[in-house]
Amino acid sequence: MQKTLSGRPTAATDRRAQSRGPESGNWPELLRAGPNHLEGTYTVRMKLPGDELVALLVAVSFAAGLNVYATVATLGLLAHAGVLTLPPPLHLIASWYVIGASGALFAVEFFADKVPAFDLIWNALHTFIRVPVAALLAFQATAALTPWEQFAAAAAGGAIALAAHSGKTAVRAAVTASPEPLSNITLSLSEDVLAVFLTWLAMRHPYWAASIVAALLVVILLLVRWVMRAVRALFRGAERALAG
Repeated sequence: MQKTLSGRPTAATDRRAQSRGPESGNWPELLRAGPNHLEGTYTVRMKLPGDELVALLVAVSFAAGLNVYATVATLGLLAHAGVLTLPPPLHLIASWYVIGASGALFAVEFFADKVPAFDLIWNALHTFIRVPVAALLAFQATAALTPWEQFAAAAAGGAIALAAHSGKTAVRAAVTASPEPLSNITLSLSEDVLAVFLTWLAMRHPYWAASIVAALLVVILLLVRWVMRAVRALFRGAERALAG
């Protein structure tokens, strides 16, 4: 069963989509057929209940806050595998160029995130990458909604990604103080696995994925003071690393 990223369909487009049948899922043919044909097929292939869409976006945004490259690459690969159908505004993610670039950057992050001192610089810089990308994913995924709903989705996606990134930073700050490297490497691997797992689970069981994220967000909120101190320490540590 395919899971999708989209908004609510209109009755007219839903009727047009149902009349075309499942064979209209060939996107190159749809593009040649014209925008009206594309709109109808998009509706039937992308139809998703509003609460399920929210659950899916919550999980994907959190995953992006942990590792945005793993999240984007996983979404693209799942689209190619037929596990989900991306809405037209997100079709670029399914491009092999984007998947390849995300995979390459994920490989870089996989090693960079495990190097003492450099991981501080890397994570500090990615505060300005993970959060905006998560917001953009949420905005584009809700293209079928009203502009205000899109902006609300983008704001929520960015906030959830920031919470995930901050929680990751707080845990990393606590572990980095350990002199042995094994704990830091194990934590980094766990974050990578969790990002990929949440993205996959969001496509198969969005409510379960959102429930896991909700529990993690509650923990982060309960430890908000510690999280904020860890974020400030991250930027101070990155500044000292650059100065050194």
